[in-house]
Amino acid sequence: MKRIWIFIVVMILGLAACKKNEENKVSINNLPAGTHAVKVLDFMDVANYTYLQVSENGNEYWIAAPQTKVEKGETIYYSQGMEMKNFHSETLNRTFQSIFFVQSISSSPQAQTQTLSSAHQQVSSTQQDKISIEPLKDGKTIAQVYSQKEALSGKIIKIKGKVVKYNPNIMDRNWIHIQDGTKSGGNFDLLVTSKNETALGEIIVVEGRVALNKDFGAGYSYSVMLEDAKIISGKPI
Repeated sequence: MKRIWIFIVVMILGLAACKKNEENKVSINNLPAGTHAVKVLDFMDVANYTYLQVSENGNEYWIAAPQTKVEKGETIYYSQGMEMKNFHSETLNRTFQSIFFVQSISSSPQAQTQTLSSAHQQVSSTQQDKISIEPLKDGKTIAQVYSQKEALSGKIIKIKGKVVKYNPNIMDRNWIHIQDGTKSGGNFDLLVTSKNETALGEIIVVEGRVALNKDFGAGYSYSVMLEDAKIISGKPI
């Protein structure tokens, strides 16, 4: 009788394990669009980031996310990633041939789906504020940048605007959206990347290089932006 009960317990545990494996298989095979399921092979924590070596469908690569507690062998999920090639981490004193900076990672695909839409809202500005800023005599307006983008491509320009969105310390730079009250073809918001800090609501003058058709993946594409800009002056309003 004792052997029979042991046999029954073993069978129940075996069936439960099979069911769990099957559920995991189904969840991975039916991921929301754009969601990646990866296995953590190794990881390193630095100041604000966790660097993770992961495996996805047999392919090994590196991602970096806001510092998160993970374990080796764990399956995690992410949706948004911007690839950086030949990225050098000064903290680790290491150059990654390719690494994806992701907005967030989670232990379940459902949690990743919930954060996807809010992350998009934080990075881009879709509403034009009521702003009227006197343009620089030696600079450009946002309307001019969009209407003259082909001619301005690769050139360094100055522009004055109000900070309407600000996402600091992503990929070792700050992501700034400015508006000045002008627009061209419905475009009124300009993305600026800079290592200089600012704050939401500040009026700033920036100087940077015009770049066209930048696609960072996960829906983050810009027909024109200002790269590696310097904030020449800024005044809170």
